[in-house]
This record gives sequence, structure tokens and C-alpha cells, in this order.
Amino acid sequence: MSAKFLRKAVCAAAIVPALALAASANAAENDPLKVGFVYVSPIGEAGWTWQQDIGRKEMEQALGDKVKTQYVEDVPEGADAERVIRDLAQQGNKLIFTTSFGYMNPTLKVAKQFPDVKFVHSTGYKTAPNVATTNSRFYEARYLAGIVAGKMTQSNVAGYVGAFPIPEVLQGINAFTRGMRSVNPDAEVRVIWVNSWFDPGKERDAALALIDRGADVVTHHTDSTATVQAAEEKGKYAVAYHSDMQKFGPNAQLAAVTHHWGEYFTQAAQQVLDGTWKSDSTWGGIKEGMAVIEGFGPAVPDDVKKLVEEKQAEIVAGTLAPFAGPITDNQGKVQLESGVLDDAGLNKMNYYVQGVAGKLPSK
Repeated sequence: MSAKFLRKAVCAAAIVPALALAASANAAENDPLKVGFVYVSPIGEAGWTWQQDIGRKEMEQALGDKVKTQYVEDVPEGADAERVIRDLAQQGNKLIFTTSFGYMNPTLKVAKQFPDVKFVHSTGYKTAPNVATTNSRFYEARYLAGIVAGKMTQSNVAGYVGAFPIPEVLQGINAFTRGMRSVNPDAEVRVIWVNSWFDPGKERDAALALIDRGADVVTHHTDSTATVQAAEEKGKYAVAYHSDMQKFGPNAQLAAVTHHWGEYFTQAAQQVLDGTWKSDSTWGGIKEGMAVIEGFGPAVPDDVKKLVEEKQAEIVAGTLAPFAGPITDNQGKVQLESGVLDDAGLNKMNYYVQGVAGKLPSK
């Protein structure tokens, strides 16, 4: 073999793997972004996870073949969550949404092991270089729902089915109470804790117990439709949470406090695709379209709906804040003398406001 021929053969041999590598890199650039979701409850037909999944579908619709999503539903908080999050990262998902408060520490732990993967944790407060947080200012819409309840109650008692006594849930209870008492100073809110995000049996039992104790309006910060269904059965009113649940309580539902994630999910995925994603904390409310009051039932008069619209416009304009001082807790302690409770104060909320009956459970 001549030296000239040998040089050509060597060059050809070097070019082939180089071309293959370039083709592979080009294909990788054109591959869809894999996006994973971890859900704390079954998707079902309404509720927290249902709304998260609507957001996932809206992101798919907006970004088309640029993304490919997968989800795991009904994942308990704790060790199971860590295993599922890690598995999604190992499967090549480069953006992972972990959608429950109790996923916070598992998310941070897995994120350290996969620094090239971006994570977004819903409702938490801890971030990292590759972990962002997002939440909805539910309490703004809760305040408006409280106005509806305060106008519609005859017994002056509302019942509230709570999941866990954490700041996010307490914000809702307290905002609802303050909204209710802004139009009905004699109103009282009674709370039963079920210590679960999703347990339809416990939620139903709690709602029925609250009705037995005099509540003619019930609401919930839990994931199922059980509270609304219980109100429908008993001929009482309900304020739905997470989703519009009117089909489960056509006569009971006064309104629904809902949250919407599609735009945020889409923006986060697009930023990862563009290489511009950065860790941050997003907390959007009524103005941003992330918290909404909707699904008014037939029992709500037009003048009440008009009042809600007026107060909603004030919240958007910044002239009304659900947690403007003075704020006094139900033990008589002044928590804020004047001004508006800031985000740090909201995220450390550990008290009931005036108008909520009973004592907060000790941790």
C-alpha cells in the first residue's frame, strides 16, 4: 500500500466518526425538551392535581413538538417522592415540576445530584441554583370568596376543611375570614384539620361535622370534591377550591377559588429551551391570572357578584390588600399594627385571625 493511499484511508477513518458525532449533536439539539411532573394525588376530575395537569397540557399545546412530557401521579410526600424525582431525572427529563409542599426537601436533595437538570417546586420557599419555586396568591381570591360567604350565610358560621396547619393553608383560612367579616362582622369560621392533602373520606367526614356544628357554608383546602359534594347532599352552600366544582355541587357551589399554571409552565420550558432559565421565586396572584374566583352559582345575587368585581379591581390596583393592618389574632395579640403584611410575614404565618374559632394545633 502506498503512503499516499494510506494517508487517504486514515483521513477517511477520522472523518466518519466526526461526521457521526456532528450528526448526533445536531439530532440532540432537535430533540424535544423532556419535562417531568410529580403529582401528589390522582389527577381525577377536579382539584389541585387536575389544575396542574391542565397546565401541563396547555404547555404542550403552546410548545408543540418542542417538548415531551411525562407525569407520575399519587406520589406520597417523603421517600417515595425522592425516588420518583430521581427516576425522572435519570430518564433524561431536563425540567421537572414537583407540585406539592412536602416535595421541597426531596427536590433539593435530587437537584444536588443532577446539576444539569432544572427543577421547579410548587408552594415551597427554598431555592438552589437549579431549583426555582412558584406559587399562587390563593389568599387574594380567598378573601373575595369570603365576601360571598359573608353575604350568603344565614347562620353566620362557615366551616373550613384544612389539610395541614402550614402558612399556605393558614393564609387561605385567614383571608377567607377577613373577607367574610368585612361584610358580616358577626361571622365566624370553624376549622377541622384532616392532616392529608387528599383523603375524600376524611374530607367528607370533616365537612359533615362542620355542617352539624352550624356551618351553612363550607370550604376546603384539600384536593378532592368531597366537601362540595357533602354540602350538596345537605342542602348547604360551598366554596370550591383548586377547580370549578359546579358539576359536583350544582346547587351548593357559590363560587370557586382556582389556580392556573399553563402560562408559567410554558414560560419556564421556553426559558430552558432558550438557555435563559434562572432560579427565582414566582408568586402570582389575581393580577397575573394565577389566582381566580370563578364559577359563581345560581344562588349568588347580581349585587354580590358586582361587589366582588369591585373588590377584585381594588386588589389588582393595589388599593385593597387582604392582609392590611391592623391584624389581630384570635388570642388578642396584634400581629401587624399598620401597613400590609409582607411576603416574609405571609410565609411565616402561624396564627388564626380574629373570627376563626379555636386554637391552632401545636406542631
